[in-house]
Amino acid sequence: MRQCLTSPDGGYYTTQNQDRDQFGQKGDFITSPEISQIFGELLGIWLVAEWMAQGRKSHGVEIVEVGPGRGTLMDDILRTIRNFKPLAASIEAVYLVEASPSLRDKQKQLLCGDEPMKEIDIGFRSRSKYSNLPVIWCEDIRFVPNGTPLLISFFLSPILDTIVHSAPSQAHLLTLLQPDPTKTPFIFAHEFFDALPIHAFQSVAPSPNAPSTIQGLNGPVPLSKPTTASQTPQWRELVVTPSPPSSTTTSPPTSPPPDFQLSLAKASTPNSLVLPETSPRYKALKAHPGSVIEICPEARSYAAEFARRIGGSPLPSTPRSSTSSTQTTKPHPSGAALILDYGPAATIPTSTLRGIRAHALVSPFASPGQVDLSADVDFTALAEAALEASPGVEVHGPVEQGAWLERMGIRERAAMLGRGSGSSALGKEGRGTAMPGEGLETQNEGVRKSVERLVERGGGGMGRLYKVLAIVPESGGRGVVGFGGDVD
Repeated sequence: MRQCLTSPDGGYYTTQNQDRDQFGQKGDFITSPEISQIFGELLGIWLVAEWMAQGRKSHGVEIVEVGPGRGTLMDDILRTIRNFKPLAASIEAVYLVEASPSLRDKQKQLLCGDEPMKEIDIGFRSRSKYSNLPVIWCEDIRFVPNGTPLLISFFLSPILDTIVHSAPSQAHLLTLLQPDPTKTPFIFAHEFFDALPIHAFQSVAPSPNAPSTIQGLNGPVPLSKPTTASQTPQWRELVVTPSPPSSTTTSPPTSPPPDFQLSLAKASTPNSLVLPETSPRYKALKAHPGSVIEICPEARSYAAEFARRIGGSPLPSTPRSSTSSTQTTKPHPSGAALILDYGPAATIPTSTLRGIRAHALVSPFASPGQVDLSADVDFTALAEAALEASPGVEVHGPVEQGAWLERMGIRERAAMLGRGSGSSALGKEGRGTAMPGEGLETQNEGVRKSVERLVERGGGGMGRLYKVLAIVPESGGRGVVGFGGDVD
């Protein structure tokens, strides 16, 4: 998945193609921000509500988006929050985590117009057309500054606990290495996690013969220590292999067979021995041969990173088993993360890897680099990762996108646009509204259709398939807007 989507040589998102666009009606898929400007506006309102609930910080606010697409969502968010002057004045910078140079150029053009883009140590920098905010592009969220020296964050953090326990008197020096607790990051991830690489595993019945090898990257590797035959089911990884010449598997049936297919590994792989053992949810399915699960380690890493930036990490000197409140690197958690994507609310995704081209499902193994690839998001795994990473956060959701948008006031905002009183107030004619010269009735119909598409909960409607999950500072039960709470 990573190679097909983001390889510098022919990746789906990283290759510039003047003849086609991945997004929109003429592309392969259309996202919620492209359907209606109201979607991004409501995310902006949610940011305002959280900022207010957390005491209206006057400085140190950062807005971060991972996987910004063409920049449409961030454009709507920034256009909305500029109307809230105290919040706009508190924002230090906007960070966009983007691996594609071609998409980065589109984002810059939309958000910054003719402002020059300069290369800096962590990526690129320009100025937004909204409030002249700095806009900074990074290829990885770890490059987004959080107060920790980059090299220390990468290479020394695993040994911090050893330093503390071997030299307690020097523990105060670690304060120099901790994230800046004054930063308040608001992080958005819309249709980002579904594109992260997954691992697939299948439970198989116990074999009467003891394995003598393990499947490595370059083939079978002999075990240095003999093992006994397993008496219980084992996990086997589903790996991508070349399709045999006689393969007739096609999608659709009239197309040539894909060059690759999923095959069950004949022996354990390092991934099959480790990843399915990381959660009781996976372990519970191991006893049922034939069970298939999908695991995305990178998704868990991102969710954990979001949580640490919001709530801080546990200090090495504070045991996790301690009954007292855990001390963290951020004594006063602040910020929030909002994740919007598709996947089951509580179950483990299974056999969801798919290819998407021209708004239709195709084989994920056909035309590598020319087809979008995605898999359902395991929202429960994201929540687990966030809560494990930081004692300073709590998780709300996931809830269905339709219900969340309704609670955020999508119909009220649509009524404003229908009357022609909303787009001018925000300084932009809305997507999903009328073209210039068309009447109010046509505009109302366009608004209505776009809203219904976003909230529709029947069948495969976006309002049901897409979920919303929030990571916010631990508060002991404060309600969160969109998840049952109100603005104070």
